[in-house]
Amino acid sequence: MPPTPAPRTDDELIAATDIGTLLLYGLTRDAFHTALFGDGAVAAAVTLDRLGVLPRSVAFLADTVRAGGVRYVAELPEPLPSAEASEVLRGWLRTAADVAAGPDAESRVARWLDTVAELIGARRDSRTPHA
Repeated sequence: MPPTPAPRTDDELIAATDIGTLLLYGLTRDAFHTALFGDGAVAAAVTLDRLGVLPRSVAFLADTVRAGGVRYVAELPEPLPSAEASEVLRGWLRTAADVAAGPDAESRVARWLDTVAELIGARRDSRTPHA
């Protein structure tokens, strides 16, 4: 059995993960699909969570990608409530839009955004005291 990787802090994960590159390769090469939905989604969730983005905002964008496409969402003036978070997400989506050719790639971007939304929600739930 392969050794278990050493745990990384959120900062280490973000520093080591180029989300744009993972989108580029994760949308065009099946071999990178796991990395996109693994480290890529976690790093995106940590980044957006730190910027105060709510999971429902990202889930809404996933639905908007399904309805209008990645390019449409990437060109929205403010896809998220804050300018800083919008700029970060817009960069990722512009990269995705450049390579998301066809309905399968568009669907993969929407599923990735749903995954990021779920991870943001899980992070927030883990910080909330449960009765």
